[in-house]
Amino acid sequence: MPKKEPLCAQDNRGSNSIDAGTAGKSLRADARRNRERILDVATKVFATEGLEIPIDEVANRAGMGIGTVYRHFPTKEELIEAVVFSFKQRLIEKARGMLGQDDPGQAFFNFLSLIVREGRGNKALIAALARSGADIHRPLSGISLDFQNAIGELLNCAQQAGSVRNDIQVTDITAILFSVMRTLEYNDDSGLSERILSVVCDGLRGRC
Repeated sequence: MPKKEPLCAQDNRGSNSIDAGTAGKSLRADARRNRERILDVATKVFATEGLEIPIDEVANRAGMGIGTVYRHFPTKEELIEAVVFSFKQRLIEKARGMLGQDDPGQAFFNFLSLIVREGRGNKALIAALARSGADIHRPLSGISLDFQNAIGELLNCAQQAGSVRNDIQVTDITAILFSVMRTLEYNDDSGLSERILSVVCDGLRGRC
């Protein structure tokens, strides 16, 4: 007859299993927090100081070892892409939220104003726009395509309402935004940004 193991041995196995599972969840939670911390710091550093900041400086400001950063982002390019992705995703959500507004034209121009306001002096956002519209002939994919499509939806609605010229394409908009951001990168002046934005919007408006 097989010898039965003591109940305490069975209980110990179950207890060890639970402890291991809890530890695993704790490690995953720590990893998520570390990743979020790295992205948050990188977003702020890249926005104010540009993409040339070394990755070890990001690690230092995040209060982490360089090895921790590299575990989440093996290369600096991957970290930059993650920051750009975050910017675009947030703007996509805002654009989609504006689609339901009663005045499609005003929604479109409000979105342009939002990008200009957030982009003034934000080197990371300028980089995000550069990867979405600097070369209008380059095919887009992934988040860059989603970002362009979100602008395109607002543009189409505004054009159907007669608020924006029908000869304007979404690639024109991304190229214009990139050019405006490049200008404001070296001129952090709210008055200048408002004047440029006013001229751009007047040029885009539908003709009566």
